[in-house]
Amino acid sequence: QVQLVESGGGLVQPGGSLRLSCVASGIISRFNVMGWYRQAPGRQREMVATITKVSIANYADSVKGRFTISRDNAKNTVYLQMNSLEPEDTAVYYCRYSAGDNYWGQGTQVTVSS
Repeated sequence: QVQLVESGGGLVQPGGSLRLSCVASGIISRFNVMGWYRQAPGRQREMVATITKVSIANYADSVKGRFTISRDNAKNTVYLQMNSLEPEDTAVYYCRYSAGDNYWGQGTQVTVSS
């Protein structure tokens, strides 16, 4: 079992920045992929960014150049630095841990509005 706790969401103006964090605890596999997904009202959950244990990152086209995913393996933590935020980035952001099975965090709300 793996537990994920996200933090760092909030309300920000367009053009602003936020940093999300997700801490994993429990039985952590040596080989895992962690990532951030988001779900806006009335839309399906979509991948934002993923990162392997050796920090190979993958991004959705809509966030390339604005968001940066990183991880600290010693702390079992993954981060999402979000810059140049747009109203279209408004969503609940979920952390996911994958190592055979998938585990999800409870989600953190990000609202981009003036």
